[in-house]
Amino acid sequence: MIKIDLITGFLGAGKTTFIKKYASYFIKQGQTVGILENDYGAINVDMMLLQDLMSDNCELEMISGGCDEETHRRRFKTKLISMGMCGYDRVIVEPSGVYDIDEFFDVIHDEPLDKWYEPGNIIAIADASAADNLSEKSSYVLASEISCAGKIILSHSDEADEQKIKDTIDYINLSLKDIGCKRQIGMSDIKKGILNLTDEDLKEIAECGYRLNSYQKQDINMQDGKFASLYFMNTGLGSEDVKKAAENIFADKKCGNIIRIKGFFKENDKWYEVNAIKKKTSINEIQEGQDVIIIIGENLNADIVGNYIGKHD
Repeated sequence: MIKIDLITGFLGAGKTTFIKKYASYFIKQGQTVGILENDYGAINVDMMLLQDLMSDNCELEMISGGCDEETHRRRFKTKLISMGMCGYDRVIVEPSGVYDIDEFFDVIHDEPLDKWYEPGNIIAIADASAADNLSEKSSYVLASEISCAGKIILSHSDEADEQKIKDTIDYINLSLKDIGCKRQIGMSDIKKGILNLTDEDLKEIAECGYRLNSYQKQDINMQDGKFASLYFMNTGLGSEDVKKAAENIFADKKCGNIIRIKGFFKENDKWYEVNAIKKKTSINEIQEGQDVIIIIGENLNADIVGNYIGKHD
């Protein structure tokens, strides 16, 4: 049976960064790994960021997003069938930041997948400052994704003091209680940081399994106008322009509740990746990219956001 792991986490939490470390751990042990990426929209920025993992022992696949729930589930199942024929030792699934955990279990228990796959680990990535400025809907998504996790990784913990981390854990537990989930997490459920994870840490995470917990479900998706994404192609922006645009978009409440800004741009014949959340904008040089800026959030106003970036596609 192929072990299949689900890496959940709210928008911008750091799922892709963790997967780089997690997949590399298995590859170093000689295992073959298939990574299945899903993101809403035609352009999967996170998949581009995983390109350097590709080798004889690691392949990347993608599900096109932005479709209705039934179509998405069908695509997910079809892709897992084709990956099941490749003989991987492990498949790692990174869904969108807004995801229904039940879909994962429903699909892998369908025929013929139930004969090929067995659930391995559910790992949730949460920002160490998650208690800051989350809406009610966002809190629900965070709690629902953590409810079944065998281990919770607190990203950006180097930027949060112990009190902030305690506040985040308290906030997560309150959010779990608010959705009718009996689970309460403690420090034994948590690993702090991503970049500083050791092989010993990763071994523990790779054996964490998952928890089955019930909670009161809400109908949350990226098609209902609440959560949405905007794509801006060929903006021609440079690094200073991108930083200024991100600052203005986060500051202007008329843009909507902005959760994450990500994408690529080219400057002086070099490609750069931008990844911005409200408290921080990171820009790093990469090997290749595509000129696109993606805005993710709730109740987005495309025209006002476009005033800061350019034409909306």
